[in-house]
Amino acid sequence: MHNNTRLLHERIDITDTFPVVTPIFQNSAFEAHSPYFYTRKDNPNVVELEQVMRILEESEHAVCCSTGMAAIASVLQLLKPGDCLVVNRLIYGCSYKLFQRYCDQFQISLHLLDLSDSAGITAIPDHVSMVLFESPTNPFVNTLSIQQIANAAKSKNPKALVVVDNTWATPLYQQPLKWGADIALYSATKYFSGHSDVMGGVLTTNDKEIYNQLRDTRFYQGAVLDPNSAWLLRRSMQTFHIRMKAHAETTVIIRDWLSKHPGVIKVYYPEIDGVQLTGYATLLFFDLREDLIDDYPEFIKALQWFDTGTGMACVTSMIARPFTGSHASMADAEKATIGLTPQLVRLSIGLENTQDLIDDLSQAFEAIGIRQ
Repeated sequence: MHNNTRLLHERIDITDTFPVVTPIFQNSAFEAHSPYFYTRKDNPNVVELEQVMRILEESEHAVCCSTGMAAIASVLQLLKPGDCLVVNRLIYGCSYKLFQRYCDQFQISLHLLDLSDSAGITAIPDHVSMVLFESPTNPFVNTLSIQQIANAAKSKNPKALVVVDNTWATPLYQQPLKWGADIALYSATKYFSGHSDVMGGVLTTNDKEIYNQLRDTRFYQGAVLDPNSAWLLRRSMQTFHIRMKAHAETTVIIRDWLSKHPGVIKVYYPEIDGVQLTGYATLLFFDLREDLIDDYPEFIKALQWFDTGTGMACVTSMIARPFTGSHASMADAEKATIGLTPQLVRLSIGLENTQDLIDDLSQAFEAIGIRQ
């Protein structure tokens, strides 16, 4: 019995190990004098990842959450009953449903506007409390002017919060806080992970009060990123710039190839102004020719290099149809209002050989009777 008791408390001293890579602190608890004390509040792996995100974003603060949706949910808790939330009409389907449910539950007015033009921006209500949008958008990868939207919202209500979902641009190609956003948010599951093997969310801000509120929300709702996921994400960030460069190069080549294919009506790629948005990688949308819609199942069946999973922005290429995938939670009438049809196809370009991907797409088109 004595030996068993000793086993329970036997630990090695790690203070002089000096690892070249931070180990995983798979702890739920720390000694009382530790600055971490409990992983639901802080963990060394999470803190290290937040430091990396601050450097990448060039921000004062970062908060890592369990998923991208947990990050969005944390932001929504900055609102109170009676507030007004404005959302761009082009938005991820699950985000849209979360906004609907949350606003209905807490008596928050929800306004869907087209923030890609001046008329939509002008229509932002005077009592706006928060404006939340993606840029580039999901779907259609429209580029929105963060500064124009932020200026308009602040002119209506100086205390209004501007939140930008920057998942698809990443802070490598766009830094929303520099253009008037109060919060930038990310699904770390996508580009930051890059391998479809970990989930996470990130929030960045320069406002100390907002940061403290987001940390409190994470602590009390238990939305902290677990140590293993934080460690995996930190590991992935060491190849982030290299991966994005390779993704971007292949994406442009395939964009140009698709734009000339007789089976494709239109290819969607964001406007890169070199100022707000300085680059782009991985995700392409295209409209399949209308007479080929029924052949889509045969098209994807013929593909060898493109997986059909729900992931994106990772080392392997993927194909999906937003109508029945990312926006499946929206009613058909809601999809129609944003111009989403079964014709729209999304490609996530991975790190495979570029010619292999083109050859794969070409033979899949040939399988449904379309030759270039």
